[in-house]
Amino acid sequence: MTDCIFCKIINKEIPADIVFEDENVLAFMDIKPVSKGHLLVIAKTHTADFLSAEDSVIASSMPMVKKIGQALMKTVNAQGMNITSNIGAASGQSVFHLHFHLIPRFDKDGLQSWPHQDSEPKTRTEIAERIKKELK
Repeated sequence: MTDCIFCKIINKEIPADIVFEDENVLAFMDIKPVSKGHLLVIAKTHTADFLSAEDSVIASSMPMVKKIGQALMKTVNAQGMNITSNIGAASGQSVFHLHFHLIPRFDKDGLQSWPHQDSEPKTRTEIAERIKKELK
C-alpha cells in the first residue's frame, strides 16, 4: 500500500526507532507512548487488522510479539504489560495495518485499562448462545 504509514516504515521510506526486524515482523517505538517503552509490533504483510489477517501471518507474528514483550518488560523493569490490537475505528484503530501495541505497565502508573460494568445474566447467556451458533 502506497499510503500506509506502516508500510512506509517497513520500506524505510520514513524513519522509526526500530528495535527488531525479521522476514515477518518489524517492531519500533511508538511516537506517542502510553507508557515508558510502549512499542508496536507490525506484520510486514499488509492486512487491515487481526481479524482480516491470514492465519499464517498471525502464526508468524505472535511468537515475536511474545519474545519482544519479554525483552521489553525486562528492559524497562515493568510489573505488567498490555498487549492490544485494535480492530476498526470504533476501537481506536487509526492505522489500518495489523499491529500490536506492547504497553509496559508499572505499579501505580495511574493508567486505567477498561471500565467494567455490570451485566444481566440473561443478556450474557443470550449473547453466548448467538456466538456459539456463529461458530458452527
